[in-house]
Amino acid sequence: MNLTASAGQAVEGLVRKLRARDVLSRQEEEALASSVGEVKEVGPGRILVREGVSLSECNLLVEGMVCRYKELNDGQRQILELHLSGDFVDLHSFPLKRLEHNIGSLTPVRIAIIPHERLKRITEEHPHLARMLWFSTLLDAAINREWILSIGRRSALARVAHLLSELHVRMGIIGLVHDRRYPLPLTQTDLADATGLTAVHVNRMLKKLRDEALVTFRNGEVTIHDWDGLQGLAEFDPTYLYLERRPR
Repeated sequence: MNLTASAGQAVEGLVRKLRARDVLSRQEEEALASSVGEVKEVGPGRILVREGVSLSECNLLVEGMVCRYKELNDGQRQILELHLSGDFVDLHSFPLKRLEHNIGSLTPVRIAIIPHERLKRITEEHPHLARMLWFSTLLDAAINREWILSIGRRSALARVAHLLSELHVRMGIIGLVHDRRYPLPLTQTDLADATGLTAVHVNRMLKKLRDEALVTFRNGEVTIHDWDGLQGLAEFDPTYLYLERRPR
């Protein structure tokens, strides 16, 4: 497969997410595809972006799951956001030029590398597309605020329920939800690091969700049995995901 074809496929997830919120022209889609420098594969448990390192390119997640995270000196990790196919995992590095946190792969991933110089060209030649990319960084911030609320104020059960609810909606945008099922190839330790709990506590909360016939998480797949009940328990309101389609 030539780079042009693979670059077009690499931005499909991003295009789908942007189209859920606004209209993209064919020229804007082509500008995204032409910004891709290369597409590479990385195994699980790898650091894609290390905090404090000077950066000259961004990573667009094509396939798999990665996370933003920070670590304490004793190795304890706090996951700050989970990223899915079509997410620019470090778009804010374009103006910042370095990050104050790490980005790592949780599963095998495919990454499209987009040089900052090509992003600069987009901002100069495609102002509407530049606003949409700006929107995506603001969306990351909105998700982060909701996660802060979860860790700071929601109960352990509600934290897990809210995370599974959010992922259900976000997976749906990229076409990975089928009959209320979606893939979640994460460990209970990963979920613990995302919710500020221990793996043992997460296990108990997942059992409680299963016993209450709300959700089953088994063999890397989430099955939602009672969507309304899960949303109610989590106090999940998807408005922070800004799913309305409107001019940006």
